[in-house]
Amino acid sequence: MPTGRVKWYDTEKGFGFISRDDGTGDVFVHKAALPEGVEALTPGQRLDFGVMDTRRGVQAMTVKILEAPPSVAAAQRRSPEELNSLIEDMIKVLEMKVLPSLRRGRHPDRKATAKIAEVVHAVARELEV
Repeated sequence: MPTGRVKWYDTEKGFGFISRDDGTGDVFVHKAALPEGVEALTPGQRLDFGVMDTRRGVQAMTVKILEAPPSVAAAQRRSPEELNSLIEDMIKVLEMKVLPSLRRGRHPDRKATAKIAEVVHAVARELEV
């Protein structure tokens, strides 16, 4: 059985194309050829599939997913070293800008805390991925 990667797939239309690993051309894939429970394919996903010649060209049959698609979030995720530096910097900013005001029984300045909140939210988003 030939193998390839999903070139593109339109979930609304229910079809797409697979680029063959052997470079012999693209193969049409319809949603009916997908494994049970699979609603869509993601670009870059590796597949194993049967091929059938139709009057419209080559079409994939009995598609089998070989590997999960690469996660966009994981690909953009910071390295542990970068995340460590980011968290250390955030702690320093909190210690220098927020804690002194709190120790004096006051809330920190709103302008300063808005920027600090953005940094804290960015760190939280990185940890969620």
